[in-house]
Amino acid sequence: MPPWKRLGFLCVFVVPALMPAAAWLGAATGVPDAMAWFPLAFLFVLLPLADYALGHDPHNPAIDDAGLADDAWFRALTLLALPAQVACLAWSLWHAMHARFDTAGWIGWTLSLGIVGGVLAINVAHELIHKTTRLERVAGGLLLTTVGYFGFKVEHLRGHHVHVSTPADASSARFGQSLWHFLPRALVRNTRNAWRLEADRLHRRGLPALHWRNELLGWSALWLAMAAGVAAWLGTVGLALFVAQGFIAACALEIINYIEHYGLERARLRSGRFEPTTHLHSWNSDYALSNLFLFHLQRHSDHHETPRRRYQVLLHHPDSPQLPGGYAAMFVLALCPPLWFRVIDPRVRAFNTTR
Repeated sequence: MPPWKRLGFLCVFVVPALMPAAAWLGAATGVPDAMAWFPLAFLFVLLPLADYALGHDPHNPAIDDAGLADDAWFRALTLLALPAQVACLAWSLWHAMHARFDTAGWIGWTLSLGIVGGVLAINVAHELIHKTTRLERVAGGLLLTTVGYFGFKVEHLRGHHVHVSTPADASSARFGQSLWHFLPRALVRNTRNAWRLEADRLHRRGLPALHWRNELLGWSALWLAMAAGVAAWLGTVGLALFVAQGFIAACALEIINYIEHYGLERARLRSGRFEPTTHLHSWNSDYALSNLFLFHLQRHSDHHETPRRRYQVLLHHPDSPQLPGGYAAMFVLALCPPLWFRVIDPRVRAFNTTR
């Protein structure tokens, strides 16, 4: 891997820095309420523009490069996201209590903090929960608990990766389904599915659903402890902000799920089962900069074909369905269903005709 890319994955730590940067800009310009929106402007305006300017990165590492796959540098970056998320969240909650925002400032700060959590907590947790080491899986669960969407740890592994691109998967959007129809259903169904999957696991061991070995009970208790700590420290307003940022982070995750699998379907075989998941069942994006910010999440096609492959050795598949931009640009596009359908639907039809 070239040095620029090895160091480029440090870009993820720009994301939590956007919150203190917004506070500094607010103080420097005298318009803190406007600058509360700066993280959103950076991620959804400046980043897509820079993405298009810098272009693509279709280059793949050698599949048999065991040294790259086991390089401790890349593992350390994901683990460092946990203290970075905790510090960013705690500081941002504290700052909001002292910033004297008006309504627009509060909205901008809350949305910004939630989106930062979606990138730093949920995206990095997604990388960690797929790994085999206990340290990484626990770190992934802790990251998810900071935004209160810890059910993702169970449902994503045992639900989404099993049923992706089939009607049984709440995280795979159907062709013609708008984001605003998809989003509330995904939030509710995936949360419910996580608890059902964990109850089923315990049932197979002869244990009740509310047994202490139900990991979702542990994560729930930890989240409640976090919430109680925030309430004792910053009061009901701080607690409300803590809950709201987690809900926004969860929404951001499901919007990305919408983008990653929209309109793609696995064929049903004569046996009644679905064909195996391959790199043809997820949208791919090879834009260089946003892939550095997201630990190669946009090489999602390869991730679903080889879920335990570490982010630094994920492959770009040119025959996968290709998005016309990075996830940041697609996120904005998905918010407006008529524009999304106009841009993406022809690509779905064209891809399906080639299979």
